[in-house]
Amino acid sequence: MTFDRPVIVEHAPAKLNLYLHVLGRRPDGYHELDSLVAFADIHDTVTVRPAERLTLEIDGPFAPALAVEAAGDNLVTRAAVLLARALGKDEPGVTITLTKRLPVASGIGGGSADAAACLRALARLWDIGGDDSRLATLAARLGADVPVCLSGTSAYFGGIGDIVDPAPPLPACAVVLVNPGTPLATPAVFKARSGPFSAPARFDGEPPADAAALARLLAGRGNDLTAPARILVPEIGDVLEALGRTPGCLLARLSGSGATCFALYADREGAEAAAAGLVSGHPGWWVRAGGLLA
Repeated sequence: MTFDRPVIVEHAPAKLNLYLHVLGRRPDGYHELDSLVAFADIHDTVTVRPAERLTLEIDGPFAPALAVEAAGDNLVTRAAVLLARALGKDEPGVTITLTKRLPVASGIGGGSADAAACLRALARLWDIGGDDSRLATLAARLGADVPVCLSGTSAYFGGIGDIVDPAPPLPACAVVLVNPGTPLATPAVFKARSGPFSAPARFDGEPPADAAALARLLAGRGNDLTAPARILVPEIGDVLEALGRTPGCLLARLSGSGATCFALYADREGAEAAAAGLVSGHPGWWVRAGGLLA
């Protein structure tokens, strides 16, 4: 069979929790959150093309980490099946290629970003408007992080992921992402969390003018999951310390439930120099330099 529809490519950018406060715990066991989410130009890639039946191909450096997972359990495949059913299709006739460059179970929304990218790609392939309400509805069914990843733009993330509000414009800012090579499951981190809850901390006043101003605002906030994540993966402390020592580092912080950490820099040159030094000193770490997406 010959298909005349184009191949569609969508990036799945790394999600960064610039701050993350745990506000409380609901009777159903889920935690209420307040977070400022941004995205980096470091990403997985999802490619879709018409086919007779649904197939999933996974390549890239972190493909082996997903090899033990059944194709039907992958969030990308689940996203395709749900969207096809919502459109009245018996089966999504597509081949999906997931190029996995981001570490798995690493606190930067890799699987959620992949699912969101798949929804965007299939919406383009099947001529669905990007603002179609079915996309947001399905994103919420796929996972707490998928709705905020659907737009791929900075946003305030609240509730259990069901509240996504626009964030103020963020300045141009370079980043370095570092993962020590240890997967970390989000439920385990929340289970290990103890102590009081935090208050919401959305920005007031004018948005930050530059990377240094953003770092100063974030310094008055934190990531409430850092302490429990460090209990489970002590190497996180080593990563944060190493990032903090790099020249030009404005702020070093854990993203999400970890174990990936990030640091902010004023420019790309500083971030790339820092990343090169970290790679040299810690060859077993995953290290990438990039920038925040506008």
